Amino acid sequence: MLAGVLLWLLAGPAMAQQAAGDPLGIKAITLTTNPDGEQEYSVSLQILLIMTALSFIPAFVMLMTSFTRIIIVFSILRQALGLQSTPSNQILLGLALFLTLFIMAPVFEKVNEQALQPYLNEQIGAREAISRAEVPLKDFMLAQTRESDLDLFMRLSKRTDIATPADTPLTILVPAFVTSELKTAFQIGFMIFIPFLIIDLVVASILMAMGMMMLSPLIISLPFKIMLFVLIDGWSLIMGTLAASFGTL
Repeated sequence: MLAGVLLWLLAGPAMAQQAAGDPLGIKAITLTTNPDGEQEYSVSLQILLIMTALSFIPAFVMLMTSFTRIIIVFSILRQALGLQSTPSNQILLGLALFLTLFIMAPVFEKVNEQALQPYLNEQIGAREAISRAEVPLKDFMLAQTRESDLDLFMRLSKRTDIATPADTPLTILVPAFVTSELKTAFQIGFMIFIPFLIIDLVVASILMAMGMMMLSPLIISLPFKIMLFVLIDGWSLIMGTLAASFGTL
């Protein structure tokens, strides 16, 4: 709806000028061909496309960056500690977002140098800028994607014209990358869960031996799990391990 309103606002003045017989009226949507053969749309249409693309930013952040792995590990950690709402979802999302920016900083710098700045300086066109921006993102995702997952979606797509992994389109690479990230996140979460599970088993066994079966083991084990997590500086270990697991720093 927002895109339609913006298009109407852009096209309105041009239609009014043309209706008045103004030969110098500015068209809202035009397509020009550059000397090198590349086609360029008018600035009005480019703005419309940019506004439409903004709605895909959440999907981009979740499915093409390190965000997925981080937020899943944080959620499993909170569950392993036995804390239902502490830290809150807003805090976990904020931590995951800024840790994602920290991890993805080298990739974003390459996108800025190779695609964004040349485009803003009018050295390259929009299509060339998009093609250049895909390269660092593809390199990052390919480095984190398992070959088995990539082969799976290659078989499902029935594409036989892809010679190298670098030629893999985003429509195949993104689901393969997300699948690998889910596997990795659950593997890390499993390793985090084990020490806290042992504490729960020990506390439950002690309570059972003392005949205190009506007392919930979670009430007794929660302080010990929090104390263990604080003593080993758990947050620093978790964040450092997650950042190092991507190998981009």
